Amino acid sequence: MKWDWNAVGDFMPAFWHGLLVTLQVLALGSLVSFTLGLVWTLLVRTPLRWVRWPVGVVTEFVRNTPLLVQLFFLFYVLPEWGLTFSALATGVFAVGLHYSTYTMQVYRAGIEAVPAGQWEAATALNLPRRRTWTAVILPQAIRRVVPALGNYVIAMLKDTPILMLITVPEMLQRARLFSQQHFQFTEPITVIGVAFVLISYLASLLLRALERRLVR
Repeated sequence: MKWDWNAVGDFMPAFWHGLLVTLQVLALGSLVSFTLGLVWTLLVRTPLRWVRWPVGVVTEFVRNTPLLVQLFFLFYVLPEWGLTFSALATGVFAVGLHYSTYTMQVYRAGIEAVPAGQWEAATALNLPRRRTWTAVILPQAIRRVVPALGNYVIAMLKDTPILMLITVPEMLQRARLFSQQHFQFTEPITVIGVAFVLISYLASLLLRALERRLVR
């Protein structure tokens, strides 16, 4: 099969638009995931059972059901109940919600890895509970879990193509539409495959640099 560079050139405008959407989903999905994951972690550590139990049930349900099922539920079922959102907003929330149940476990491991002496020192200094968390515990915990969180960012990136099923115009959706219009599949699919490899590699380099900086 002959490689057609003209097809690559024709596809590039659509590719850049798809890349922008993919990075947007990745950035916003990561923000939702990291924020919700921390919220879940703090809620399951509360002494109130009526808070811990529902949070545990919800997060276990989300973690043990496929992202695709959750995506279809949010996009096709919620509108029947009067809750309608754009495909992009639905995709961002679905990815963020799904991965928040994994980042929750990462945060929990980081918090449990903080030496008990840190808690005791905060108690001895009579620090308010809020100050203990924000100034003593969370800074140390987050520093420990950056590599694991970075791995989930890359995992989220590799899951973004699934959003084409609800018409989000990310890279794979752009490639599919271009291929159907021009009957050329090899070039656009290869281009986005290379793009995913490069983005993942660059993200891993940035995360390693951040990890080294936090260690210092």
